[in-house]
Amino acid sequence: MYELRERLRLLDEKLRKFASNIDIDQLRAEIGELEGQMSRPGFWDDQDIAQQVIGRLKVCKSIVDPYTELREGVTACDELLGMADETDTETIAEIESEIAQQESGYGDLEVKLALSGPYDNNAIYMTVKPGAGGTDACDWASMLYRMYANYAEQAGYQCELLEYEEGAEAGLKSVTLNIRGDFAYGHFKAEMGTHRLVRISPFNSSGTRETSFAAVEVTPELPETELVDLDEIDEKEFRIDTYRASGAGGQHVNKTDSAVRITHLPSGVVTSCQTERSQVQNRSKAWKMMAAKLQQQREAERLSELRDLGAERGTIGWGHQIRSYVLHPYQMVKDLRTGHETGQVQAVLDGGLQPFIDAYLRWRMEAGLQSE
Repeated sequence: MYELRERLRLLDEKLRKFASNIDIDQLRAEIGELEGQMSRPGFWDDQDIAQQVIGRLKVCKSIVDPYTELREGVTACDELLGMADETDTETIAEIESEIAQQESGYGDLEVKLALSGPYDNNAIYMTVKPGAGGTDACDWASMLYRMYANYAEQAGYQCELLEYEEGAEAGLKSVTLNIRGDFAYGHFKAEMGTHRLVRISPFNSSGTRETSFAAVEVTPELPETELVDLDEIDEKEFRIDTYRASGAGGQHVNKTDSAVRITHLPSGVVTSCQTERSQVQNRSKAWKMMAAKLQQQREAERLSELRDLGAERGTIGWGHQIRSYVLHPYQMVKDLRTGHETGQVQAVLDGGLQPFIDAYLRWRMEAGLQSE
């Protein structure tokens, strides 16, 4: 009984500190204000603003609702424990099980708090590119593409292929996805950086162990009101190339020069789109991605998770990896930031990323690095 009371006391203390740190009353007031905005006539006239309001409401409720449920659960457990007889082992076991459930719920709540950043509920653009490692790196990039597509499907995200460029011998040179769903950026930002693979190369006849690298860029999709105004940037800073699309994309692929690639020369930022049926549509999407990436670059110093993105983009090789995937001489996936690891490599490559993402979110919380 004493141990159960002590566990409840510690959980109650954590909840009180949590409520104070995030100002739960202020969040409740904000929910009321946002719901009031949604009930006003003409709310849906401006879709961008409406989506911002809905997104912010979802973020607030994702914290307040589970907190309220936990608060009520702890109170109920405390009352039951106060009425329980120490000799009633069945009731004590039920209370212990409920307390364990509340403790687990608090762990989940901490993860949700780590998803309260300004863009965490936004859709994303994800680009995967090979780095050092030649053909092996191109193949490794295609393995990562498959891993993220599988994870997105398993987690219930909508995943649209925007651009795919095949590798010269195998794999890919570049792939860009548009991923939509609840807290897409909040989850996928954990993958931003350089990923390292160690394996026996299938492309080397001598059967030697090879190390290859690929980089993952994750950019939140922003509403028009928050995007960089490209009209204010000298058009000479951009180079626009059109080319014939390759890989997946539809019946028009390889028949017309409909694909569009835009390069911002001063920063080296590149965006491209090839999956729409017309060059005009591909150009429009590529420009929107460019505006989002330049906006992200401007905010790199303010948003802590982006501060090292420039280095990660610039060098896709040794010294910059965030995670290692080892297939030989042993099997292990290890995140070098959080220390989270598993020997179930194939499960991870098949899309089992959630434990790594949750570990990243907890790591950011513990390190005090959550988005401002």
